Amino acid sequence: MAGDSDALTCKNLQSLFSSFVDTFVDFSVSGLFLPPPPSNPDPNASLHTFHPSPDHLIAVGDIHGDFEKCKQSLLLAGLIDATGNWSGGSSTVVQIGDVLDRGSDEIKILYFLERLKRQADKSGGKIITMNGNHEIMNIDRDFRFITADSLKEFSNWAFWYNIGNSMKALCSGIVDLPSNPFCGVPIEFKGIRREFHEGFRARIAALQPNGPLSTRFFANNVTVLVMGENVFVHGGLLASHVNYGLERINKEVRDWINGVRGDLWRDIGRGSNSVVWLRKFSHELAESCDCEALEHVLSTIPGVKRMIMGHTIQWKGINGACEGKAIRIDVGMSKGCINGLPEVLEIAKNSEARVLTANPAYQDSDGARGVEVGGREGLAVVLENDKRKQVQVRA
Repeated sequence: MAGDSDALTCKNLQSLFSSFVDTFVDFSVSGLFLPPPPSNPDPNASLHTFHPSPDHLIAVGDIHGDFEKCKQSLLLAGLIDATGNWSGGSSTVVQIGDVLDRGSDEIKILYFLERLKRQADKSGGKIITMNGNHEIMNIDRDFRFITADSLKEFSNWAFWYNIGNSMKALCSGIVDLPSNPFCGVPIEFKGIRREFHEGFRARIAALQPNGPLSTRFFANNVTVLVMGENVFVHGGLLASHVNYGLERINKEVRDWINGVRGDLWRDIGRGSNSVVWLRKFSHELAESCDCEALEHVLSTIPGVKRMIMGHTIQWKGINGACEGKAIRIDVGMSKGCINGLPEVLEIAKNSEARVLTANPAYQDSDGARGVEVGGREGLAVVLENDKRKQVQVRA
């Protein structure tokens, strides 16, 4: 007869049981199994502000809840295969923020990117996600751009999240239970149709400071990123932001999302001159960009030669301004925006930048897929097919 030490109990199954519940909830919410995270992760690695130039860098613009366009963008760059798994080897990807709002697959995209992060890590690659103005807005309970379908997605998350906590409660006292994120969240919302109240409540609980989804998916995002000669930011940077401190900005956003900081400096997350809202360098008309201010900002960040931004939809696709020192990569790809054709920015280690595009306007008259050199303010524009390395180049 087996001794008591051999019995299956909460105590000797604590880690396994908790992991099982988390995996069960994750799959029920997203339909995805997540690989295990790195065995010995650097707790501060995700918040590093300064990185050297990688050999192969892809920048992806605003996604806004459109899962299919997100996948198409990554396929375009050869980063995932037809099954949605990482195939980018040692490539580095920067997603410049605004996963949230305007679409119905926000949570699904967050899980998808998290899975790819873990897969990329095992292949020597890296995916860095950033906070945009819509992440800041949602954490701050500004829901102006949500959709009815997104509220259903959050209601579904809340259902399975609560099921998971009920399962863990079976081992109460042994398995740590998270604090209840629904405490203090209103039950009813004045001026909102009653059928949406549950979704609003779930969205607030999930995304508020110290919420289960905000801390998991956004707290470790960067808000400003310097990678070699490139500085990435969702809206734009002014000299005052650089003087405030780029690392300080990233830390303060993280602390605010984790609920250990009461509020953000206004020029990080609110107002037309804030880091995630600025449009001074992303006007559709290149001549309307403040190139003099941009030159000044770039001169204050050692080694940086260009600023790469999302936030402002570029109807003509990814393009450059100010002699290529400002690159704007928000193509409004989401169906909730302008349903733009997917495009991504590719930067080689020598800092040469080109656009990978699904736009057939960049197809040769003979039907060949090729490159138009200097197509958009000094950027080479490439129409790619399924074999990213087999494009033809026109001089």
